Amino acid sequence: MPRSERSPLLLAGLLATAGVAHFAAPRQFDATVPSALPGTPRTWTYASGVAELALAAGLAVPRTRKAAALATAAFFVGVFPANVKMAADWRHRPTPQKAAAFGRLPLQIPLVLWARGVAKNAEGRA
Repeated sequence: MPRSERSPLLLAGLLATAGVAHFAAPRQFDATVPSALPGTPRTWTYASGVAELALAAGLAVPRTRKAAALATAAFFVGVFPANVKMAADWRHRPTPQKAAAFGRLPLQIPLVLWARGVAKNAEGRA
């Protein structure tokens, strides 16, 4: 399978794994939910897990891939405040944890670009 055909499936796998993790270990995700959001952190944790699973399913199906990839890019932008909150909350933790939290921030850029690239490649195949 060519790399361009694997890319959406790898992104789908990443999202599916993250989505399942939101249900398997929700407490760690609850802690990253910004307090400015209405409702409980657990509701947002589950909602984002459902969104990740839905996006993964959309990326896996060629017919829905473009729309799902664009939605995935938007999702990655939308969860950035949670990553900022995590970095701020973890700034006094041991160096490896702090590095992981701060390392997530610039990681959002390649994730957004990856999703946009999947959408663009899906355009060419439509």
